Amino acid sequence: MIQITVFQSDNQVTAFEVTGHAESGPYGYDLVCAGVSAVTFGSVNAMMKLCDTDLDIDQGADDGGYLAVQLPANISSEKLEKLQWLVKGMIVSLETIEASYDEHVQLKFL
Repeated sequence: MIQITVFQSDNQVTAFEVTGHAESGPYGYDLVCAGVSAVTFGSVNAMMKLCDTDLDIDQGADDGGYLAVQLPANISSEKLEKLQWLVKGMIVSLETIEASYDEHVQLKFL
């Protein structure tokens, strides 16, 4: 199962972590895994490019199944607002995947 943990403080997303594998299909053909990967990596790329901001990223190298992203704390309020919109858009997409495939994807908020 893919576990997605979203860390929040003062009603702002500060970080998120994605762990595990969906195991909803054969390796290389797992559509749930592909969907979660596309949403998370696409969102990270959008955050970095559209906000011209570096993120603290830790990514699993061996068999994948791990992504941790820390949003920067010391940035302008304008960039912070843009980052929050993008990361919250990512969360909406992940919640949509979870609604259809809750046996393979679980979101939690801390």
